[in-house]
Amino acid sequence: MARSKDFWDRIAKRYEKKPVGDEAAYSRKLAMTREYFRPDMDVLEIGCGTGSTAIAHAPYVRHIRATDLSEKMIEIARGKAAAAGVKNVTFEALAVEDLDVANESVDAVLALSLLHLLEDREAAIARIRDMLKSGGIFVSNTVCLGDSMKWFRFVGPIGRWLGVFPLVRVFTSDELDECLTRAGFDIEHEWRPDKRVTFIIARKA
Repeated sequence: MARSKDFWDRIAKRYEKKPVGDEAAYSRKLAMTREYFRPDMDVLEIGCGTGSTAIAHAPYVRHIRATDLSEKMIEIARGKAAAAGVKNVTFEALAVEDLDVANESVDAVLALSLLHLLEDREAAIARIRDMLKSGGIFVSNTVCLGDSMKWFRFVGPIGRWLGVFPLVRVFTSDELDECLTRAGFDIEHEWRPDKRVTFIIARKA
């Protein structure tokens, strides 16, 4: 965990300056997510990075609690929110494992570019289901390297040891689907904008 935090703290400024790889796909994901939002919703975003998505979604919900492992990322996010005059997003530097969220207390959870970076995605998904109210929405955007880059499971640990990669788990989109279904989610929308990324909107059954 400490190594992952150090990695993301180290690259935070560079990460913020990096342009969105596929602007059209990103915009489509924002639009699809907003179709599920209501003005009275309380949203939790886990792994918010430098806060761009939380800030973009803020006008469509009551409140967003946005968290990230990296304190440096959160510092940047707070500055961006202040500059944009966004008042209904709270940014906190917290690891997934340290989140204190009551069961059935949030309307939606966002985990964008996160599940493949966790030690135990199944435990995280189960915990997210507990957090959600009945019928709550879980939105995830996940790199599924098992679909096209299985070899990364051998290269990744070397890169992590050298400090050039964070922890990255290798699994397929089908394995992700099965994990969500086992945890008690109904997948309502699934889109694969490219061979590596799977965008899913699922509802707590």
